[in-house]
Amino acid sequence: MNVADAMTPREELVTAELPGTRDDVLEYLQERGFSSVPVVKQTDDGEAYRGLVSRQELIERPDEGQLAVLMREVPTVSADATVEEAARLMVDAGTRRVPVVDGRLDGIITITDVIRTIAREEVVVDTTAGDVATRDVNTTHQETPLPVAEREIYYANVPYTVCLDSEGSMAGILTEVDIINVARVVEGEDDTGDSVASQDDDWMWEGIKAVGKRYIPTRNVEIPAEPASRFMSDDITAVSRTKPAMAVAQTLITEDIEQIPLVAGDELVGIVRDVDLVEAV
Repeated sequence: MNVADAMTPREELVTAELPGTRDDVLEYLQERGFSSVPVVKQTDDGEAYRGLVSRQELIERPDEGQLAVLMREVPTVSADATVEEAARLMVDAGTRRVPVVDGRLDGIITITDVIRTIAREEVVVDTTAGDVATRDVNTTHQETPLPVAEREIYYANVPYTVCLDSEGSMAGILTEVDIINVARVVEGEDDTGDSVASQDDDWMWEGIKAVGKRYIPTRNVEIPAEPASRFMSDDITAVSRTKPAMAVAQTLITEDIEQIPLVAGDELVGIVRDVDLVEAV
């Protein structure tokens, strides 16, 4: 199967145009649920592809407002390459999406597009959830303040955290998308209140108190200092070790999620991310 058969074509893409700002991209990510936006520039010869801006760049570089600085270059692929070749390129480059470029931007192929081909058996992956699952699972307490949970996700270098209740059981899943959806770009100094929980709160980091007010820099992304439980998804879908890859892919597409917990009975034993399936292609 060729990339042209699986990609989103240029006419269906939303793009950001240089010169531009982070506000434009954040609006696309929040309102349309995108994970990234291709960046183009109008030249004397027509539209030219310049790079991508993803939700990760917005979170990691909150003080940067210029689109030209936020965007990054990623490898490109041609429309006549195979889906398997595109999948290997994504894995090798550590990217979730690859622009399809042949002199101009023809479209984009994403990990979700590859997962969709697996779900339809257009690309065969002969393995099970247990074979591809990651045993190390990123977790946090469900009452962790959202800014702290966001930092945990950042330092773990994964786009999610499984939220646990006080008994250590799964209570929900919090993702980068959930955080982006409630993030707010602020201008100038903005007093947002205490930066962490106080000694009198029901939950706090041991030995840490708020020592004053939290002020946002000149340009920044403000994340609500409320418990992760307010923003996580508590409708958890899980899979067993023996679930075929095709069935896992179908669940990811149906539920519109990027990762799914692996369970043995009621016990959390791993996580299957869409990238794990792509690596098996």
